[in-house]
Amino acid sequence: MDPLSDVLALLKPRSYVSAGFDAGGDWAVRYPPNIGIKCYSIVSGQCWLAVDGVADPALLKAGDCFLLPGGRPFVMASDLSLPPTDSAEIFAAPRVDGVIHHNGGGACLMVGSRFSLEYSHAGILLAMLPPVVHLRREADQEALLWSVKRMMRELHEQRPGSALMAEHLAHMMLILALRLHMEEGAKSTGADAAVGWLFALADRQMGAALSAMHAQPAQRWTLEALAQLAGMSRSAFALKFKTMVGASAMEYLTRWRMLLAGDKLRHSGAPISVIAPSLGYESESAFSTAFKRVMGSSPREYARQQGA
Repeated sequence: MDPLSDVLALLKPRSYVSAGFDAGGDWAVRYPPNIGIKCYSIVSGQCWLAVDGVADPALLKAGDCFLLPGGRPFVMASDLSLPPTDSAEIFAAPRVDGVIHHNGGGACLMVGSRFSLEYSHAGILLAMLPPVVHLRREADQEALLWSVKRMMRELHEQRPGSALMAEHLAHMMLILALRLHMEEGAKSTGADAAVGWLFALADRQMGAALSAMHAQPAQRWTLEALAQLAGMSRSAFALKFKTMVGASAMEYLTRWRMLLAGDKLRHSGAPISVIAPSLGYESESAFSTAFKRVMGSSPREYARQQGA
């Protein structure tokens, strides 16, 4: 698999709410912190989005898609100067064809999902993403339009299998949004050049190195070998990797190995003597030291905590 597929497979995102929200008149809704990822698309109308800790609010228009991977509280409103109503109060209302209607609806319609993440160290991976991913280019909108329209139809018709269909469509929206975000960043240059793990995947040189590490995590990778794959000098590669990813290549490799190890400890039941060499460690002690540094506990403690 490719690195993005690897990460999503590890996180095992599961859509546990797929719904529409149709607001009318003057309105403002405040959403509490959440664990996981929210992915929504504006079907019609427009509204403001203000996320805690993000300086500038975003004006969302029909066709825009946005991801909130950081779990921060946020406000959506027709006017951000309005006092917001708690989302729990709004969404306690009954749904009509899978849609919550607020103030009669008609001014702004959005559809989307919240994703729970199975992996206990999802924060390590979500930290690689910005607090808000906002897609607004027409080409991006066209790519997402089919999924959004089909989800609205499934929510409206409630035919046999609609719940599962909506969940699969939600996953499509999530992957499309992440992919398009990557591609958007890859097109930026100069002072506007995007940085971050997701953008690094879309970069030809960094993507080659990341793909190699994901494909062969047990390989004894060196900075020289990765630089050669990227077609760069050792020093230029090291600088570009750290600038784009936020960690050195060797730090990233260790972190990815430990996340894989955590998943193996949770699900495979394999002993440390098997897991360590499968991820490139000849010594169990060296593996355990690295695991504790990244994951915060020893492999055995981690396995007990996870009920493995």
